[in-house]
Amino acid sequence: MSSPEHKQKIWKMIKDIKVGMLVTLDGDMPRARPMHLVQDEYDGTLWFYTRRSAEKVFETASDHDVCLSFSDQEEGVYVSLSGKANLTDNRELIEKYWNPFIAAWFPEGKDDPDVALLEVKVQMGEHWKAKESKTFQLYEIAKANIKKDATPDMGENEKFGG
Repeated sequence: MSSPEHKQKIWKMIKDIKVGMLVTLDGDMPRARPMHLVQDEYDGTLWFYTRRSAEKVFETASDHDVCLSFSDQEEGVYVSLSGKANLTDNRELIEKYWNPFIAAWFPEGKDDPDVALLEVKVQMGEHWKAKESKTFQLYEIAKANIKKDATPDMGENEKFGG
């Protein structure tokens, strides 16, 4: 788990990325697919719309452990979040997060019985944030290659939870 300040730090990193890759187990094989964040703040839980009939729903029902990864190469931000996924049809939350972008994916509307939310309660994660521009990163890599005993200083890396 993480502090409220750390949650805000994570949210600041992922809120503009919006789309994360959700990894579930399809039998014995990991499977990833893009999922779009729908919330405006982060308290340790992430929310995504889904169809009840989607394969990911069956996959998370048999194994609740999931991983989400977010990346923004331009900003040098990479976030991996692991937690437990559960399906909910909480009508209050479906109403709260409904928007025109979501409506485009669900032509029958928010009252469609197939509409649900996938809740991911984050338990642990890791993030990386480059401290400088791509040019500086290339410089650090070149410097590390010249000085055989050095590694590049690419910026911040932090693990939490678990």
